[in-house]
Amino acid sequence: MILEIAQLQVVAGRTTEFEAAFRTAQAIISAAPGHVSHELNRCVEDPDAYVLLVRWKSLHDHEEGFRKSAPYLEWKRLLHHFYGSAPIVLHYEAVHAAGK
Repeated sequence: MILEIAQLQVVAGRTTEFEAAFRTAQAIISAAPGHVSHELNRCVEDPDAYVLLVRWKSLHDHEEGFRKSAPYLEWKRLLHHFYGSAPIVLHYEAVHAAGK
């Protein structure tokens, strides 16, 4: 399992529009092969900053499957014009995990 962490900086004053567009766009990523789950979190200290957490079955599912698909072009059309700078996207593998 891979955890994608995308740091998103939304243009000031556009957060309401961005969140509305994300509600539409999340159906696209949810339907992607290899998608396990996702959540969008807004920063408390900087309300224009978000982090998108997406769990994928594999890195290939994200990099090759989703990013090279036709639905990704619609994802970009819906969301990328809200970003003030390019998102920072990194992928992580679990080393230790615990939960209740």
